Amino acid sequence: MKLSRILALPAVTLMATTALADPGAWSDAPVRIVVTFPPGGTSDLVARIVAQHLESDYGQKAVVDNRPGAGGTVAADYVAQQPADGTTLILGNNAPFTIAPTQFDSLPYAPLDGFTHIAYLGASTPALFVQPDAGITTLDQFIATANETGITYGSSGVGSITHILGQAVDNALDIETIHVPYQGSAPAIQDFRAGVLDSYYDMLAQNEDLIAEGATLPLALAAPERAPLFPDLPTFRELGYDVVIENWTGLSGPAGMDPAMVTTIHDSVEAIMADPEVVAQMAQWGIRHTAMTSAQFTDFVAQTIDLWRPLIDAANVNGG
Repeated sequence: MKLSRILALPAVTLMATTALADPGAWSDAPVRIVVTFPPGGTSDLVARIVAQHLESDYGQKAVVDNRPGAGGTVAADYVAQQPADGTTLILGNNAPFTIAPTQFDSLPYAPLDGFTHIAYLGASTPALFVQPDAGITTLDQFIATANETGITYGSSGVGSITHILGQAVDNALDIETIHVPYQGSAPAIQDFRAGVLDSYYDMLAQNEDLIAEGATLPLALAAPERAPLFPDLPTFRELGYDVVIENWTGLSGPAGMDPAMVTTIHDSVEAIMADPEVVAQMAQWGIRHTAMTSAQFTDFVAQTIDLWRPLIDAANVNGG
């Protein structure tokens, strides 16, 4: 599927279908897929791919509804309050379901009991990037530079996955770098290219063009294994540091959804994620899909809260 086709998908309510399609459709009304980020980002594009295939493959009308703000909690709170009729879903991720439960003293929603976690979509992985002309080509050189002269790193904001990764790397490498938060990864990369920053953390696949241009140099990947797009890039783990932080995404709805409807949505999404065209597009965005049942996905969300809690505590971004 061409990117232009994905971006062209409308983000406004469409007319309801006149009849249910079989298999796949579960409502005779359009389904809203709420996204926690503005249009144009990876989450938004993934939601539009799912929406497009639900319509074209199953006849289930689906639209994207972008509701950014407060680390994804605005969107999550909205979805949690909607009727459990399958017409409002959320493209969930780390922010509202993994990070927010520890970052904030209280939430207006329950990340587990307040939702029906339906289908896991996949995960992308961030990497550590450094200035290509800084003379740093190994993690050992990065450590030495941090200890000798200091290193600044940019993140997409306080409490973001890249901020938490930066702190996790500092702890694992026993160094102390200088965190510079931004409102998103784009301004951080802009300052990096202007020479303001020594390094930054961001999703590997989103930096493919910059890597090809020689404008940035990836040093290590926070994944359990190397990325097919960059087979020469080592992981932190294989370099001797157990740093694995992935940005997951999945599809969830309000609590109390009918089990039969959940099965229909889950099976439809699994079929979409197995489509060769979708697999190829996800790979281009650095997203790896793993098949999970709805129960397994629910357990996965619960496990990420526990796994990330010490990382969030270490980053000192909780208590808000």
